[in-house]
Amino acid sequence: MFIETEGTPNPATLKFLPGQAILGDKTADFPDADAALVSPLAEALFGLEGVSRVFLGGDFVAVTKTGAIEWQALKPRVLGLLMEHLVAGKPILREGIALEEEDVDPADQEIVDQIKDLLETRIRPAVAGDGGDIIFRGYRDGVVSLKMQGACAGCPSSTATLKHGIETMLKHYIPEVTSVTQAA
Repeated sequence: MFIETEGTPNPATLKFLPGQAILGDKTADFPDADAALVSPLAEALFGLEGVSRVFLGGDFVAVTKTGAIEWQALKPRVLGLLMEHLVAGKPILREGIALEEEDVDPADQEIVDQIKDLLETRIRPAVAGDGGDIIFRGYRDGVVSLKMQGACAGCPSSTATLKHGIETMLKHYIPEVTSVTQAA
C-alpha cells in the first residue's frame, strides 16, 4: 500500500491519501482523544504523541499536530499506523455509531435540498481539497448552520471562508438564506 500526503492551507494539518475509501460519503471529525473513542483508527492516531485532531474524509485522513512536534518526526509514525490499520482491515468506526442529526423544519425541505446541492457540487469539493469538510447541520428562519471539520476547523481563514465565501454564495443562489453560522 502506498499512502500519499498533501499539505493543506493549515500548516499544522497534513492530508493522508491511502488510495482507498475511508468513510465513503460520510465524514467524522475528532477534535480530541475523548471524541475519538467511536473510531478505532482515530483512537490509535491520538495514541501518537503530537496528534491534536483527526478528521476522517471520504478517501483521506487529515491529521493536525500540536506545535510541540515537527512533521518530520510525526509523519512517518502516522504513515506506519495508517498502513498497518488499513492493511489489517481493522474498522474505521465502531459498529452502531450514528453521526450527528440535522436541525431542519420539514416545511423548509425544498430550501434545504437547494442548500445541500450547492454544498455538494460547489463547496465541499474545494474544502475537501484542503483536507477538510463542511457539513450541513441545519436550517431555521433563514439561518444555515454548518460545521467546519478537519483542517478547516483550525484554519485561521475558516471564519472568512464561512462568512464571505459560503454565505455570499448561498445568499446569491437562495434568497431565503439570510446568514450562515458555525455549528458547535
